[in-house]
Amino acid sequence: MARIGYARVSTVDQDLNVQLDRLHAEGCEIVRSEKVSGASRSGRAELDTVIQFLRKNDELVVTRLDRLGRDTRDVLNIVHDCQQRGAFVTILDPHVSTRGEMGHIILTVLGMVAQMERRFIRDRQREGIERAKSIGKYKGGMARIDHQLVRSLRNEMTVAAIARRIGCSRMQVYRILKTKSAA
Repeated sequence: MARIGYARVSTVDQDLNVQLDRLHAEGCEIVRSEKVSGASRSGRAELDTVIQFLRKNDELVVTRLDRLGRDTRDVLNIVHDCQQRGAFVTILDPHVSTRGEMGHIILTVLGMVAQMERRFIRDRQREGIERAKSIGKYKGGMARIDHQLVRSLRNEMTVAAIARRIGCSRMQVYRILKTKSAA
């Protein structure tokens, strides 16, 4: 029986250390992490790796439910996938586990709240952008990664090496390289 931690933040400029420290303090022998949006399960390679690694009676531990996902269906599918492997999921804050039936009900409700919160965030963001556009102050999102640098490094190193050097995911590097070839 292993305790496997999973940590996630949405963007490359966010810090994982608080989650990582908490998971290690909770006794997780293995901790995987990634910097990718929780809006959807797609593109979350580390989460998929953790789920594939789970064995009977293992425990997937996350600090908060929104680290697992912000879509109720995705969260429930993740829990289901863990259960299919004989494992269970534990959320540390608030403490909820799928070991008991009550945990499933609470996780469902918390998943719905996380999804609703995500909708509220999008609505507030959209309202702020519309307001900024109406007064001529909206400039659009800022590029976080130097696309030209990524393209120039491609001749010298692998995608994985570029991602490590820039501090982003391999998927982001592939997207940047794809936009060049599409142009």
